[in-house]
Amino acid sequence: MAAVKRSLFVTVKEYALITLGVLCYALAWIIFLIPNNLVGGGVTGVGSIIQYATNGVIKVGYSYFAINAILLVIGMITLGKSFGAKTVFAVIVATLTFNFGGALVPAALVKSLALDNGVLMSVIMGGMLSGFGIGLTMSQGGSTGGTDIVALVLNKRRGISPGRMILWLDIVIIASSILVPSYKPDGTLMAFTDKVMVVVYGYILTAVVSITIDSTLAGSKQSVQLFINSKHYEEIAREIAEEFHRGVTVLNGQGWFSKEDAHVLMVLTRKVDLNPLLRSIKAIDPQAFISVSTVTGVYGKGFEAISSKTWGKQRKKS
Repeated sequence: MAAVKRSLFVTVKEYALITLGVLCYALAWIIFLIPNNLVGGGVTGVGSIIQYATNGVIKVGYSYFAINAILLVIGMITLGKSFGAKTVFAVIVATLTFNFGGALVPAALVKSLALDNGVLMSVIMGGMLSGFGIGLTMSQGGSTGGTDIVALVLNKRRGISPGRMILWLDIVIIASSILVPSYKPDGTLMAFTDKVMVVVYGYILTAVVSITIDSTLAGSKQSVQLFINSKHYEEIAREIAEEFHRGVTVLNGQGWFSKEDAHVLMVLTRKVDLNPLLRSIKAIDPQAFISVSTVTGVYGKGFEAISSKTWGKQRKKS
């Protein structure tokens, strides 16, 4: 029963964080980017180009959903059904936010945050909010769709950084915007020189998004190592294995001062699971002696896969 409750809690937490990530991503476009006629990468970038070219007739949400429907099939085949379920959910939430969020966000808020602060500040703030949303969604096994799917597929197959892959895909999409007519929100046609600046701002936006994605993912995947010294080591080991689904190694030792035999547990887990794990240990044994250290890399079941690229990096370091 406890395992079922924990599984349900984990699922609800994942979908809640995916929802938060998608909302951050979509609101970054609605508040900061689209009002300034900016172009970014990914499917949303393609959708923004289409919206500007059609003078707002075809909204971002429609093209975003249509293109993602095709890419989702590819993602399900390569990354599994669980990825597909989470990403379908994320795409639906993003589509609804794109289509209805503009009407819900007060115009005065858009003006004060985006239009009054200038295009460059909108690029920086929108890029950070968008990158955080994408990274948060990816950290829970989902995706905001589009080039994120392509990046995750290549990350799984080749070990390529998702942020770097998205960067190169976005360069091509942003550059193509200069070849397509673009209308401003007031209905006037954008001058060619202004479109050149949009491309420049688009590249700055992509760099900000890429850095933020990798920073967010690095934080969510960071691992820690625990050494736990407790007389209740069997109960603690059972709790960690059954409730947290982490491996536990029992190390036999002896206390130098007491000369008594000791059993020390060694555990590797994600940093995001550290606080719940510590609370569980303290609930079993408030007197447990625990040390926690950050590790630079953990490879194997439940952590990162060892790829040829990873091995190549380790050889270069040595």
